[in-house]
Parts: sequence; structure tokens; C-alpha cells
Amino acid sequence: MNNQSDIASVHTMAEASRTIQHEISKVIIGQQDIIEQLLISLFSRGHCLLVGVPGLAKTLLIRTLSRSLNLSYNRIQFTPDLMPSDITGTEVIEDDMLTGKKQFRFVKGPIFSNIVLADEINRTPPKTQAALLEAMQEHSVTNGGKTYQLEQPFFVLATQNPIEQEGTYPLPEAQLDRFMFNLWLDYPSEQEEAEIVRTTTTEIIPDIKPILSAEDIIRFQDIARRIPVSDNVINYAVSLVRATRPQTTNSKTVKDLLSYGAGPRASQYLVLGAKTRAAIRGAFTPEIDDIRAVAEPVLRHRIVTNFSAEADNITPSNIISMLLKEL
Repeated sequence: MNNQSDIASVHTMAEASRTIQHEISKVIIGQQDIIEQLLISLFSRGHCLLVGVPGLAKTLLIRTLSRSLNLSYNRIQFTPDLMPSDITGTEVIEDDMLTGKKQFRFVKGPIFSNIVLADEINRTPPKTQAALLEAMQEHSVTNGGKTYQLEQPFFVLATQNPIEQEGTYPLPEAQLDRFMFNLWLDYPSEQEEAEIVRTTTTEIIPDIKPILSAEDIIRFQDIARRIPVSDNVINYAVSLVRATRPQTTNSKTVKDLLSYGAGPRASQYLVLGAKTRAAIRGAFTPEIDDIRAVAEPVLRHRIVTNFSAEADNITPSNIISMLLKEL
């Protein structure tokens, strides 16, 4: 990254990220790490799965993020009767005024938006989940033999409620792997909760200014990809991912507690996340600390605990913390 315009773009990206975080903090109290991780995912061309109990402002956070960016936004409430066409769109028959004949016209669904909120994604059957996940992977929708490209940038944020599992369809591991980050929202501190109550029980509605356009975000996504990474940082990321696999690790912890480890996509997302994290903090190359900072949201939905871990109430996050201490 010796190009002067790239260096200037990194400074601009860091400044814009700080401004976006400031705008979002007008509405969202706390959750600074989550906001930063959302921006890292956006600038890395990834998608996020947010998990948290009701009332932690998951939907409000995503809506506020979309308001701070000059992007189109759609929210899809996932329910058991939601059909794939309710997401991607459907063909309708209409009269051609010129010929008098009937013809099909494709009506685009809510997936045709820059930011898509898939609210409670695990409440809809696998067939409908697959329609969304295909669009996330391919950035296109096929209907009636025609392929329609989705708007860029394209950013999917899905939410899940971890406590009500009755009548849900949990995402399989292969589909969870499509999400760059799995973010867990925790309860606010007592001071933050008091501030939330104070600011949300008045008539004052914060004014959120849009900071970046679609063109700005695409440019920053390209910049993040061009950031150089040293071999030792890449090797650390690969070593960390390989250490999660019972077949290739020397860690007794992993052999005893995991059934399956993370795949190569985890290594890619660790490095991409580290590059973007460095850029939004104004650095021109990532360090091993950047890999460690994004390790938990990248890995926790990609490793599968076995019966022994579940019996001892050991979570994937606990195992990742153990590995970070060992490496």
C-alpha cells in the first residue's frame, strides 16, 4: 500500500468509521464492540448473524446503522409460513398494452436492497432460509431462467433469539458458515441501562446523518482487500483455525471437547476481518492482535462441541478463549 490515494483512503475510512460510530451512539447506548464488528463485516463484504435475547435493540441497531449510511434498507420478518418468493420476488401476469397479450413480469422482493435485516431467521423452514443464503453467496437471484443481480453493496444481517427454541428451524452448520461474524449481544451495564431508559422515554428523536454513500462503501471494500498482510499474521490465522480441528491439533482441550473444527473460510475471514479492523483504526497493515480480536465472532459458529463439552456446560466461546491462551 504505497499508493498515496490508498493511504489517504485508509485515513478517510478510519475517520468515517469514527463518525458512523458517533452517529449510532446517539440512539444505541453501549455495544461499541458490536458496532465496530458490524462495520468490519460491512467493509469486508461479509454478513452478520446477531444473537441476543429480546429487548437488546438488535433491530434498532441495524435500522440505525442503515440510517447512518445512504443505503436502501428492508426488513423481512421470518415466520413459519414465509415462502422463498416472499424474499426473492415473484412473477405476475399482466396485459401488454401494445399487443393485448398477457405476459409475465418479475416483481422484485425485499432481498433487492443494500441492507437486508432477516429478523428471527430460525423461525422459517429450511427451504426459505436457503433462498436467502443463496442470495448471500451468489449476490444474485434466479427466477424463470433469468438471473437478476442484487444491488451493491449487499449486506445481510440476520437475528436469532437464543431462548425460544420451540417451533424453530436452527441453521445447519454449512449455512451458518455463510456468515462472516456471529455476534452475541449481552445485557447492558447498570449505568448503560439507566441511560437507555432516560433517553428512550422522552419525545426527543435523535437526528441521524447519513455519512457514506454506496460508492464510498464499495471503494472502502476495495481498499480493505488491497491492504498488505505479513506472512506471520497469515500463518497465525491458519494455525489458529487448524488448532480447532480435532484431526490436526495438538491441543488436548480440542480433542476432548470438539467434534468438528472450522474450515478454510474461517482463515479467510480472520485475515479479511483483521485487515478491515486495522484500516478502520487508521493502520496500514494488520497485526496478530487484530486476528485475535476477530477470532471469537469468526470461529464460534464454525466449531461443533461434543457431548462432553455440553455435559460440562463448556461453550465454543470458552474453547476459543482457551486456544487464544495456548497460541
